[in-house]
Amino acid sequence: MRDDRPAIAGHVRRHLDHLVLPVIDLTTARTRLSSLGFTVAGDAPHPFGTENACVFLADKTYLEPLAVAQREDCEAAALQGNAFVARDQAYRFRRGQDGFSALVFSTDDAVADHARFQTNGLSGGDILEFSRPMKRPDGGEAIGQFRLAFASDLRAPDLFCFTCQRVQPLPADRSALETHGNGVTGIRKVILSEPNPTDFQYFLQQVVDERETEAHSFGMDIQAENAQISVLNDAGMRAFLGVEKASVERGLRARALVFTVADIAATQAILAANHIDHVKRGDSLLVPPAPGQGAIFVFGE
Repeated sequence: MRDDRPAIAGHVRRHLDHLVLPVIDLTTARTRLSSLGFTVAGDAPHPFGTENACVFLADKTYLEPLAVAQREDCEAAALQGNAFVARDQAYRFRRGQDGFSALVFSTDDAVADHARFQTNGLSGGDILEFSRPMKRPDGGEAIGQFRLAFASDLRAPDLFCFTCQRVQPLPADRSALETHGNGVTGIRKVILSEPNPTDFQYFLQQVVDERETEAHSFGMDIQAENAQISVLNDAGMRAFLGVEKASVERGLRARALVFTVADIAATQAILAANHIDHVKRGDSLLVPPAPGQGAIFVFGE
């Protein structure tokens, strides 16, 4: 349910922008995501050795499957202080080549965000500025320019967050890429896990720039402007996602995405036709992680 309460004075509750999903390679990710009924954009390189093939959604959020294109360039960028690449390398070292590593929120001023993260002891590294080309739907090419400000908590080595400022936005008309066979229209919720969720309340409050949180027996929720961020304890992971194995580690981990779909029966028909393992829980469909899909995907009307 959408929270329409106004943001607290002095704070601007952030929009969820996109989610970073490390993958072993873009071919594997494209095959998997296409079989789930998503339309996948073309491969797009970064100037520091990584590449993506994004899934754009009608609510203007998107998924960023991220692969290593040139390992030598990634290693060099990390040594030069590129926090984005360094955190990706660390995630792959600890968690493997498929996963869910970062939450990204939109901003109009990454420099101010960086200063705020520094002031509050949560800076995840230097600001990163870069540009990259992208193919337009008509076959032409455009250049996008971005500025990123990073936030991290040393107690959570497997998750980082950043804000993204589009200094030079890419073309806005992505209607063809935002239409998906599975009926997905947007991201309703992002689910993280941690045995004691409120230990990370302050971190998430700073990242989302929202002071109101809701604690409950299964964990804690914080409302971004366009999606809910939930942190579930072991009981919550079991109750909502059917994850029976209790966590033996501390630290925030990104675990699942909850998508809104137009017609759950049509979504289930696509999953069945493409032989995708899934479980129906209440009014939702749960798809467990697989190569090219490093998080639990949940589809619901």
